[in-house]
Amino acid sequence: MKKILITGANSYIGTSFENYLKQWPDKYQVDTIDMIDGSWREKSFTGYDAVFHVAGIAHQKETKKNAHLYYKVNRDLAIETAKKAKTDGVKQFILMSSMSVYGMNTGIITENTVPNPKGYYGCSKLQAENEIIKLCENNLKITIIRSPMVFGQNCIGNYRTLVDIVKKISVFPYVKNKRSVINVNNLCNIVKKIIDEELDGILLPQDKQYMNTSMKALEIAKAFNKKIHLSRLLGLAVCIAMPFFPILKKAFGSLYFDESTFLIVLIDENTVVLKYKKMEI
Repeated sequence: MKKILITGANSYIGTSFENYLKQWPDKYQVDTIDMIDGSWREKSFTGYDAVFHVAGIAHQKETKKNAHLYYKVNRDLAIETAKKAKTDGVKQFILMSSMSVYGMNTGIITENTVPNPKGYYGCSKLQAENEIIKLCENNLKITIIRSPMVFGQNCIGNYRTLVDIVKKISVFPYVKNKRSVINVNNLCNIVKKIIDEELDGILLPQDKQYMNTSMKALEIAKAFNKKIHLSRLLGLAVCIAMPFFPILKKAFGSLYFDESTFLIVLIDENTVVLKYKKMEI
């Protein structure tokens, strides 16, 4: 039986993963720990096969006043947790990072793309990665997951925003774009595989199909028995305005991992991993 500790109680991804593993009660023992106060430092990590670190700050408007929180939580807390895992003899430390480390709103990410984060979130995640990677020795495997947008039932963040918008409007821009995304169930499947096979390195998971924002809006509307019209004229206006408005780039620009040279994980409809490659640490 694998013993797994999820650091970040009540987080969307952490809770989803914990519930996902309940399908195999005889194979996994899962514990969660709250990182809000300092009491977690008193808990021994000894005996755990893997620590899945999902605690962090995201989906908040970045300001100079809250910049220190990003570094305190996403960087310093992650590093301290990884060091404790190593000291206590944990076999594997899995860091939930983000494709935000590349600092791109649009473009194609290949194996030659150098991380260059722009905001506090991406910078704090990359700095955490760089320090945690140094701990990769003495039987501690380090796995970093640079995830694209995660979506699924009851999710938060950008996908939740898209759902809320679709609920309120009847016309939506039609734009041809491609974005790497991953369903939370597929992400859970991948994390399970990472733990089962003790996979290490820097991994970039994504669903088999890229997401088109307009088609996803149509799909969401259908799920709510709502009709929306996709407007090519409105889409043209969005494309013209996109260079001047970063929020439009984030929503309607193309941003994806190049599957021909850099695809790390492909998922089919049955959530089976079809391909696996890793970037060496």
